[in-house]
Amino acid sequence: MGAVENAMVNKEDRIPGEVKEMLKSIASKWEDVVDANGLQIIPLKGAMTNKVFQIKWPTKTEDGSHRVLVRIYGDGVDVFFDRDDEIKTFEFMSKQGQGPRLLGRFSNGRIEEFIHARTLSACDLRDPDISALIAAKLKEFHGLKMPGSEDVFLWTRLRNWLKTAKSKCPSEKAEALCLDAIEGEISLLEKDLSGDQRIGFCHNDLQYGNIMIDEETKSITIIDYEYSSYNPIAFDIANHFCEMAADYHSDTPHLMDYSRYPGLEERQRFVRVYLSSSGDQVSDAEVKQLLDDVEKYTLASHLFWGLWGIISECVNEIDFDYMEYARQRFEQYRLRKPALLSSLRV
Repeated sequence: MGAVENAMVNKEDRIPGEVKEMLKSIASKWEDVVDANGLQIIPLKGAMTNKVFQIKWPTKTEDGSHRVLVRIYGDGVDVFFDRDDEIKTFEFMSKQGQGPRLLGRFSNGRIEEFIHARTLSACDLRDPDISALIAAKLKEFHGLKMPGSEDVFLWTRLRNWLKTAKSKCPSEKAEALCLDAIEGEISLLEKDLSGDQRIGFCHNDLQYGNIMIDEETKSITIIDYEYSSYNPIAFDIANHFCEMAADYHSDTPHLMDYSRYPGLEERQRFVRVYLSSSGDQVSDAEVKQLLDDVEKYTLASHLFWGLWGIISECVNEIDFDYMEYARQRFEQYRLRKPALLSSLRV
């Protein structure tokens, strides 16, 4: 999950020496930098997979500065995704003008271009104007033709994560979360949802911290592609809707408030903008069909992040109550399942 700025300065000891040398080398190529050694390091708060830092150098122009982003990969999080695939995706996106440029790589992280845009906050997702921009950008994102396989990866990933969760989760916690029942739930979902549907290149983690907006141009940039893969587009939209229940910058960042899940009118507006953003005429029936699919895929989102939470509790040292987060996602799955799965309806 993404990162949002919260300035805490001069924590240089948290950046490895080899990375500082790389940063100084990058800065030395910029003629307007006053001193390549005079870097300021600002940890960015809100990341739950990596440690992220903004790096600044003062420039000769008044109030000016050069900035880059340093991303240090979290220990153990490679169980979630293939890091080489993620780097290939990052480089491809960069060439497509979809995100920041890659400025350097080191053993456990990378240096990225700093995007001069504002990272969204939780309340931004509910702003109708911003939501419409996100919908249009997401449609563009889903249409990207990525190199490699275009097979749906959702079900494989869920089963892989379940296997990892079972191997890492203490037995009493696994029992409390009914982890042994999840394999059957994954199979049930796959059977119920794998009909005729639109497949696209999905972000799979479209929370507010992974979306940036340029306030002047009103352009949206989607960042952080660790979890990206080909999937049903309804899953990506469903995941985005679920993220409206989260505020990772509150005093209790692990608590989801499902009263904030978007209402029908809000969901309709998003889906209509999404479908019509490329200039196509969209019927009410198309909007309804995608909305119905999206609602069903919220169930897959709950399992996805529930399993992620269990594994994260075991591999991640970031201060976040991952296990309670997982419990909430599984609870929401059980609450919503009877109303959403056609196989359960009489």
